[in-house]
Amino acid sequence: MNPVTVLIADDHPVVRAGLRGMLAGEPDIEVVGEAVNADEALALTHALSPAVVLMDLRMPGSGVSATARITAERPASRVLVLTTYGSDDQILAAVEAGATGYLLKHADLSELLQAIRGAASGETILAPSVAARLTRHLRTPKRTALSARETEVLRLVARGLTNAAIGSALFISEATVKTHLLRIFGKLEVDDRTAAVMTAVSRGLITPDEEP
Repeated sequence: MNPVTVLIADDHPVVRAGLRGMLAGEPDIEVVGEAVNADEALALTHALSPAVVLMDLRMPGSGVSATARITAERPASRVLVLTTYGSDDQILAAVEAGATGYLLKHADLSELLQAIRGAASGETILAPSVAARLTRHLRTPKRTALSARETEVLRLVARGLTNAAIGSALFISEATVKTHLLRIFGKLEVDDRTAAVMTAVSRGLITPDEEP
């Protein structure tokens, strides 16, 4: 079985060395490169095709910008944010840029390893505190009209498509689909996909023939 290849993108040499050392003992994970800024992260992703990019947000050129470009240009490489920065706006920006996951740097080694392996498998990884803050942030604008993109997503949900299939149909990442769904749930004040579809139909936001 081939190891999960990892690119570390962080402008602090001590952090890069620490991460490399932590991952060196894992036979199924291989660090293939290190980047110190956003441009280098993108260039090395193109050159090395890592399975996972460990991305710091606070580095020259913006980790969020690098995340957006990598997910657009090299979607096979999953971006896992690993940063000390945890503001609601930055969390939302990273997820909307296509990040597969978001961890804070105080995560322990077992959490980091699980996140890397999960990200390589296509899972969406959010630290519990991050998930809670993201959900709370997205639920704030209650009963706001759905955006055009949110309506598109909900119509495809009503047709029974999975998040992955919705992402493929709309040319967006699965993580972005999940972000749109969280926004939809918050605006419609529901907790699941079925309730979102039923509520949207009852409010005339989508038509009944769009239901599964």
